[in-house]
Amino acid sequence: MDVDRIDLETWADALPNRGGEVFHDPDALAVLDAHTDAEMRLYGAFKGQQAVGLLPVFVDEKPVGRTVTSPPPGLGVPRLGPVIFPNSPKRRKWERINAELAEGVLADLAVDQRTTLFRMTAPVGYEDPRPYAWNDLAVDPRFTYVVDLEGCGDLEDAMAGFSKSLRNEMRRYEDSDVEIGTEGIDAALRIYEDVVDQYAAYDDEAPMTRTFLRDLLAAFDEDRWRTYVARDPDGEYLSGILTLFGDELAYYWQGGVTASYDHVSVNNLLHAVVLEDLVTDPDLESITGYDLVGANTERLCEYKGKFNGELRPYYVVESAGLEMAVAKSAYQRVAGSMK
Repeated sequence: MDVDRIDLETWADALPNRGGEVFHDPDALAVLDAHTDAEMRLYGAFKGQQAVGLLPVFVDEKPVGRTVTSPPPGLGVPRLGPVIFPNSPKRRKWERINAELAEGVLADLAVDQRTTLFRMTAPVGYEDPRPYAWNDLAVDPRFTYVVDLEGCGDLEDAMAGFSKSLRNEMRRYEDSDVEIGTEGIDAALRIYEDVVDQYAAYDDEAPMTRTFLRDLLAAFDEDRWRTYVARDPDGEYLSGILTLFGDELAYYWQGGVTASYDHVSVNNLLHAVVLEDLVTDPDLESITGYDLVGANTERLCEYKGKFNGELRPYYVVESAGLEMAVAKSAYQRVAGSMK
């Protein structure tokens, strides 16, 4: 098996429709590349001419050393990391591909050097980070909630396991004066203002720039995102949610800032409309789960837990050793953590 650097065109041709996440999309990678000073390197594992694994990284060279990340920090990307193709039903073959891709990439990047900081957040569904641990990297689990939508025919099916209070509020949408619809990039940028204010309330910076958000949505195909906006009867903006769509998961990515109307949570009404689309819209029939994008912050899990989502692990892989402590701290301040 060969592990080689590839270009974005080769990546696009090789990317499977299962096993990756929305930011593995070549359009997303191109925008990430344009909005970071780091060099994007795309790796592919090949058996002959057939691609069997992919891994994107971003290499930032500094006079004091280099930082290798996947995803790059400061852009609000929750996860990236490897895609191992689901071609073979045999576990040992999958493990061999996974191990050889990891070893090939780490060797090419010389990650074992003390001046190199490596940090990767792998996708949900990537279950085997052991090859990175075997190469002296630290592996730590993180978690997200994913609402299972497989087999759901309507909103009531999707809400079956929700808390009673959440179901009751979502059902109030039909009798509410709140109007919820999908809008365009301008509405997404209005939601971004909410995000900026929300982070500022905790003395923090928004996880991305306005320009990055605009460029990302402009580059994505229209079937990759929707901006759900709630307005009062006079058309005044109340709140909104920006949802991204992968091949298998929909992502509650940005927005959903606390707002109420007529004693009802606008956020809950927005989620109701998103979920109804996910289980009834034929254009979204491949979606089997609604990722709430994070289950790592206690104060937020009290709310997210009401959705009765499956607690799904994903893994953070990073350089180990005391000499990396300062570099990790600086990285984490820039990158933030998924909620």
